[in-house]
Amino acid sequence: MSRSFPNGFLWGASTAAHQIEGNNLNNDWWQLEHAAADHGVQFSGDAVDSYHRYQEDMRLLADAGCNAYRFSIEWSRIEPSPGKFSRAELAHYRRMIDTALGLGLTPVVTLHHFTHPIWFGERGAWLGDGAVDAFCRYVEQACTILDGVAWVCTINEPNIVAVNHGQQRRLAEGKEYQFVGALPDAEIGQALIAAHRAAAPLVRAATGAKVGWTVANQALLPAPGCESKHAEVQHIWEDMYLEPARGDDFVGVQSYTSQLVDDNGVVPHPDHPDNTIMGWAYRPDALGIAVRHTRDVVGDVPIVVTENGIATSDDSRRVAYTQGALTALHETISEGADVRGYLHWSLLDNFEWGRWEPTFGLIAVDRETFERRPKPSLRWLGQIAQANALTF
Repeated sequence: MSRSFPNGFLWGASTAAHQIEGNNLNNDWWQLEHAAADHGVQFSGDAVDSYHRYQEDMRLLADAGCNAYRFSIEWSRIEPSPGKFSRAELAHYRRMIDTALGLGLTPVVTLHHFTHPIWFGERGAWLGDGAVDAFCRYVEQACTILDGVAWVCTINEPNIVAVNHGQQRRLAEGKEYQFVGALPDAEIGQALIAAHRAAAPLVRAATGAKVGWTVANQALLPAPGCESKHAEVQHIWEDMYLEPARGDDFVGVQSYTSQLVDDNGVVPHPDHPDNTIMGWAYRPDALGIAVRHTRDVVGDVPIVVTENGIATSDDSRRVAYTQGALTALHETISEGADVRGYLHWSLLDNFEWGRWEPTFGLIAVDRETFERRPKPSLRWLGQIAQANALTF
């Protein structure tokens, strides 16, 4: 049985600069890795050296049969000091764009993927005076290298940024860094919404690209009788960030698992042998839940699945999970959802924001030699991309 996807569908994978480049020593996450080492936060170091090996990474993706690559550019490299821009770094990211285009990969460029320059943090980060203006100044410079880029994400997962920065506040107060259970900080969230609303028109005017942002979709479901609490929590977690996307050219859906909401809030993932390395429930159907809810909130705004994947050391399980997720995605398209692409998380096994153990990649990497080892899942996804259809 074959189930086709729309013509021009984007098929590929995603990465984030700090997780793969290595030695981003001028951003807040590098700073956090040192400050929070006693709280179990690991060190990114060389990461997987994709700063120097991006051509090989992109070629492996293209050779497998995929047609799109989502990657981020690193603000702290481009603007290492306030108002001082690195032409060399801008040229580096331009070479990445040209490499993607030359390989037949549609570049999907993210301008902010969790990290910002240390100087921005020292000024109060997103709650500091002039934060939106500072971000827009950087965005204007980034636009000078985006010729030929058709898809631009301003900010990745602002709801998770609001969680992360809330946790940095906790560290500053001498409290433990929480990997589980934290909620987005609404004040930081509002600042991020303002930044997106200011930056998106600048990108659109300067480049003609389709512009949006991506949201971490929780695929939350109400426990019986808990519909009111579910709506409250869903607004805090997602809808506050989906609603500003109603005027955008697209919105990115990023989905991994699903959880219940009861009268006490989000129910932690129960221990189960099927849980992923992240401790998350194995829920390939979450992608369908996430896309349907996003469509309900944003209306007819096109959707791109900008992240979806599983942390597992068993690549056959990765294939099974992705097969389930794509089946659920195809069902939403059959129901009328305007979905334009699927970008798997992640192209590479990488630094998973404080931990090295979770392996999400379609490609394994030897962290000593940096040798790339494509997994069978990469070839499998490429075959689907070539057919532009589910053939299983």
